[in-house]
Formats: sequence, C-alpha cells, structure tokens
Amino acid sequence: MSEDTPDSLIPYDAIVQEALRAVVGRVLNEIVDGGSELPGNHHFYITFKTHAPGVTIPDSLRQRFPDEMTIVLQNKFWDLNVREDGFGVGLSFNQVPAMLDIPYAAITQFVDPAVDFGLQFQATVADMAPAPTDLAGNDGLEQGGDDGVKGADDGSNVVTVDFGRKK
Repeated sequence: MSEDTPDSLIPYDAIVQEALRAVVGRVLNEIVDGGSELPGNHHFYITFKTHAPGVTIPDSLRQRFPDEMTIVLQNKFWDLNVREDGFGVGLSFNQVPAMLDIPYAAITQFVDPAVDFGLQFQATVADMAPAPTDLAGNDGLEQGGDDGVKGADDGSNVVTVDFGRKK
C-alpha cells in the first residue's frame, strides 16, 4: 500500500457510527421489553448534544447545559419510549419531573458502568465536538467513583471509532 491512501467514496465512518448508535436503541429496547426494569446493577449514562436537531428538553436544562448533558437511567425514570430514530424518557431534576426526547444522532456517549461498557460517538452535527460536562444531576443518581462514571477515565471497554478524515 502506498502512503497516499485515497479518500474513500464509501462513508465507512458514518455507516459504523449509525450501527453503533443502533446498539443504544437495542439496549434500551431490551429494557422496555423487560418491563422497564434494569436487570441487576445495570444503569446507563447517556451523554447528548442539547442543541442537536430533534432534542426536546426543558428550557431550564438547555440553559444549564448549553452544549452537552449526561442523564442517568438507573432507579427513577418513567415512560421509556424507544423508537427507530431515538428515545423519550421521563426523569426528575431537582424534584421537578421532565420529559426528554433524544434522537440517537445527538448521543455522543453511552456507558453502562456496571459492566465497564461504553461507546463514544463522533458528533453528527457539523462542528459540534464534545465538550466536558457535569452530570445533569437527575434525582435518584447513585454515583460511583469520583466522577460517577466507573471505567470511563481509563478507557476500558470503551469503543471509539474515528477514521481520521483527511482535511
């Protein structure tokens, strides 16, 4: 192979990103099919872009998290609704209930700390690189470790896909 690898005419990175985001949908569907109860110690940290197209969250949360926020599906959530393009869920923030609607394309990270599993995604909206955020602090959060995300800092079992596009 030569050092001058041509740009691909097949959008491999977009295809892989879409397939990995479908994993999130399948996992959430498993929860719905199981009666919306998380098995064992499983719980999910889901980070998403708050201004991505299709994201519906209360204005107070969008003001508090203008770029990205992380929600936790663990003990207190309701009305989990999984669709082909995203999901909706009810959570409580400072004891105020809220319904969120999140397209899979807005998700930048999915972590299940109970089994040290995680996926990281490239932002699908142009020039929307992930920025560090605090946890959204939805009620019922039981944090483990310093930042609440076990295994996230060491990269164990985190799949990151980046095909390094030429500019």
